[in-house]
Amino acid sequence: MVGSGIVGAATAFFAARAGFRVLVVERRPALCSLTTAVAAGGYRLQLEHREELALVSRTVRLLERFAEETGQSAHDPSIRRQGYLWLARTEDTAARQRDLVARQLEWGVDGVELLSGGEARTRFPWLPEDVLQARFRQDDGLIEPKRIAMGLLEGSGAEVVTGVGVTGFDIDRGRLAAVRTDRGAIAAGACVIAAGPLSELLARAAGIELPVSAVRRQRVLLWDVPEVPRDAPMTIDEETTTHWRPVASGAYLLYPDATEPGGEPVEDVPADPAFALRLLDPDSPVAVARTAGFWRDVWERAGSAWVVQAGQYTMTPDQRPLIGQTEIGGLWVNTGYSGHGVMAGPAGGEILAELLAGRHRDSPFRLDREFVPATQAF
Repeated sequence: MVGSGIVGAATAFFAARAGFRVLVVERRPALCSLTTAVAAGGYRLQLEHREELALVSRTVRLLERFAEETGQSAHDPSIRRQGYLWLARTEDTAARQRDLVARQLEWGVDGVELLSGGEARTRFPWLPEDVLQARFRQDDGLIEPKRIAMGLLEGSGAEVVTGVGVTGFDIDRGRLAAVRTDRGAIAAGACVIAAGPLSELLARAAGIELPVSAVRRQRVLLWDVPEVPRDAPMTIDEETTTHWRPVASGAYLLYPDATEPGGEPVEDVPADPAFALRLLDPDSPVAVARTAGFWRDVWERAGSAWVVQAGQYTMTPDQRPLIGQTEIGGLWVNTGYSGHGVMAGPAGGEILAELLAGRHRDSPFRLDREFVPATQAF
């Protein structure tokens, strides 16, 4: 297993449970310290695609029984059912909300509410007056991604090594024979590349081009923001996709900028300090003040410290993951979650383990599928 983030950890856990002897190789000196470590930390069943709903529902069932399923209690996912709240300001956006909620109900998603602007402000008094409509599901909520990854690794019983980088693969007559590292070769009958955005580079070392693009995503972490209600939901401006959530005594602020170009995956993703001002300045078109009046107070008080952190989404053309065997026998890939690795990755790890064990022969997430480009931004 190459990679110790939430996808790699889940794959290791389910592969071990299926009877495989698992070795997790992590090139960084600390486990789960790349993409998973800077995730927003939320899960939702308010999704746009039925295939992804099946994945996330499977993950949620695992998280609800995490201690029992993993056999460990040192790491808890810290599920907080505070909800996901999506805000609409225009009639066009409100109509799209109504259509999506109708589809979600057809798919069996329960608990999704459509709220008028007045109903939403009664429930959440900090909402601005120009909110026309909102959709909300109380059972969506917040989680701690790194704790989940560490719990899965602990529960797997796998051998784990850090500070070891994979440099290539030895192939014999079309099948994997060994994994090459900067510490020597490891004989292996199967290897799963689950290294987030770096999966592209690892696959390329075996002569395989994955249909993925690495796109920078940034997160603002603010400390000590008393204006933010501790029980607030993940709150999203549906028109800009700017969103925020409470964390400890502060908050995470996020904005998946659709104009951010794709590029080469890198281990150290540069963060833009000006990104925080784009979200905090009430005059910005993507300001969090569009979602809650108290963010203007935070800006005017100017008393909160912040830091901008950055990672990379591994985007596929249809924004669904790549889960399956490559053209090289024994070399597998589990990546490309397009920003939903925390929500869908644990279930994807289970699917990959089932494929490894021969329990399934096919998957809607296979690498050679036909890709229909998606327009979903968040």
